[in-house]
Amino acid sequence: MKYLPAGLFWVLFSLSSLAQGSLPESFLDGKSVVLISNAPQARPAFFWTQLADEIHKGLVAAGGDPVAYYELEDVAISSETQAGFATQFAKRRVSSIVVLTRKANGTVELNIGPFTNNANIIPTSGLWKLESADIGRMNESLEAIGKTQSSKNYLVIEVPEYPAGASASVTSRRFFNRNPLNLDVFKLGIPLSGSSGESGFLGTFRYDLLGKSPETIAAEQNAEKSGLEAIFKELYPHQYEFLTTAKSDAELIRERVQFVLVKVEAREGDLKSNMGLETSGTDENRIVVKYYIRFLVRDELYIGPVWDADPDWEIALRNFLTNLQK
Repeated sequence: MKYLPAGLFWVLFSLSSLAQGSLPESFLDGKSVVLISNAPQARPAFFWTQLADEIHKGLVAAGGDPVAYYELEDVAISSETQAGFATQFAKRRVSSIVVLTRKANGTVELNIGPFTNNANIIPTSGLWKLESADIGRMNESLEAIGKTQSSKNYLVIEVPEYPAGASASVTSRRFFNRNPLNLDVFKLGIPLSGSSGESGFLGTFRYDLLGKSPETIAAEQNAEKSGLEAIFKELYPHQYEFLTTAKSDAELIRERVQFVLVKVEAREGDLKSNMGLETSGTDENRIVVKYYIRFLVRDELYIGPVWDADPDWEIALRNFLTNLQK
């Protein structure tokens, strides 16, 4: 019979309520990309790259092969940006995605799942999860887990790597700093939360969103719809339609919906840079909401003639609809 050292036994025992089963095979036999979301108000204060330096040790000890690190907020700006990163990950033959979230209270959560090979990046279910009071204890847990599982990853890098962003210039060229034409001819589709498919799931791991209860989410969706209806009746004179389920572009076009309203929420500096705008004079770390319109037929993105983002989604939407009349 094989016996475990007492210290290791207690570590593994404590993991029973925090970790979910064995590590995914895709993590133990292939390359991983690590996405990090770090609450700026957490103490002690760390840059996200410092978290990468720390978690890299634990992931390697657990049997992983983390080949690239990115800040989650840079990847989850929009479905277009995610698609660019997904293409990059596929070229590198990435097999799993690791998401590390450090919340405002300093606790950390790790989620691992297979790479979807599309813009969703990570599946919406079946993720392996580990929670810990801080990054140091998480590393201890990962090292303990690594002693109980075999890995097929042998030649791994010793320090984190931070590749450049994915296809930022390509994405930027498709944003137009003006209003679209023919809004009075075709309907504008307005997706409600949860109706845009699975691509938005990655953003739920952001430090200020992770862990919201289903009741909280449902209440926010109801408030969103009633708030949207009131604003559109007041400020949008053309046809529009609320989209409650995910539909393909072809389906929408057949229903005379050629424009779709898109809502993104991220740091203001990242949004401006991603959309090809100057960031000077911007509060780059401020989390804001920005609306734009996607023209389905040409896959063109119209952000309007004036920068109108705001931390409050209602103010941002009112600004955007008002500027559509310019």
